[in-house]
Amino acid sequence: MVDSLYMRFFLGYPQSGWIDLKSNKMTKGDFLYKLTTSKAALKQVTLIPGETYFDFFNKVSLELDLSYDKLIDVYDGLKFRDDGNILAETYSIPIGMDEQYLVYYLINHSQRKYSEVSKKIFGSYNQDNWYSYLIVASIIQKEAANIEEMPLVASVIYNRLKNSMPLQMDGTLKYGEFSKRAITPAIIQNDESRYNTYKYKGLPEHPICNVSLTALISAIKPKNTEFLYFVRDKTTKTHIFSKTYREHINNINYTKQQESYVKTLPKEQYINDSSKIHTKNNIEPSVLDESTKPIDIKALFDSIK
Repeated sequence: MVDSLYMRFFLGYPQSGWIDLKSNKMTKGDFLYKLTTSKAALKQVTLIPGETYFDFFNKVSLELDLSYDKLIDVYDGLKFRDDGNILAETYSIPIGMDEQYLVYYLINHSQRKYSEVSKKIFGSYNQDNWYSYLIVASIIQKEAANIEEMPLVASVIYNRLKNSMPLQMDGTLKYGEFSKRAITPAIIQNDESRYNTYKYKGLPEHPICNVSLTALISAIKPKNTEFLYFVRDKTTKTHIFSKTYREHINNINYTKQQESYVKTLPKEQYINDSSKIHTKNNIEPSVLDESTKPIDIKALFDSIK
């Protein structure tokens, strides 16, 4: 009782929840002082770019000992779209935070960040328009092999939309609980959702995953190219971009030959340099290239309806 009165009169009140005292052994006075001044005990959780809400909340429920079902229930009540509502970054979460506060914090923080970036680029924040960019960014996040490729993949998406071509991208089929599945001809044939860009023209109705700011900037400021196709080079793990279907077929044949050739070489005779991008014009894209301008996504969408 004396300790309680002393602490409240001279030191103040301890905060609720878990706190980090920084040490295991201390004097009584030091202990009382730290009870009122120590910061919340935190645990870091990372939302990896390209993860869906399904994957993320599975991980969070295990790392923070929370109910997955409760996390999903709260998320369903707060989400604006099915996915893309939480910015992909590392979060410091106070230990003891429950499902309600955690999901609210993650979404609220992300919306503030979205608003801040949007106002810097456009001067305002319109949530519907922003989520149109998020949809494009989520496809970029799934398809690009590295950061440097992102503005190029963005250009392919917009060029195909402008030409009323279906996107035909495997990444759009890796949504929700299916984020890690290998896309097969059977999946392409049987998936009836709007995520199937082989069956439906235009963009999916929702982002397919959570994204990084880099992918978002690429969706807003794509590289100015005429590329309509890209194929993965299995030796470099990057993509070769092309303007015509004939070039695309040649690139596919090239990657097959290259793959067959590399299999015959000792490992030390080739280098997997994923920092290089293969294009016919040796383009070196930059996500923050000032020469690019924000895409008028509304006008683009109106033109393909």
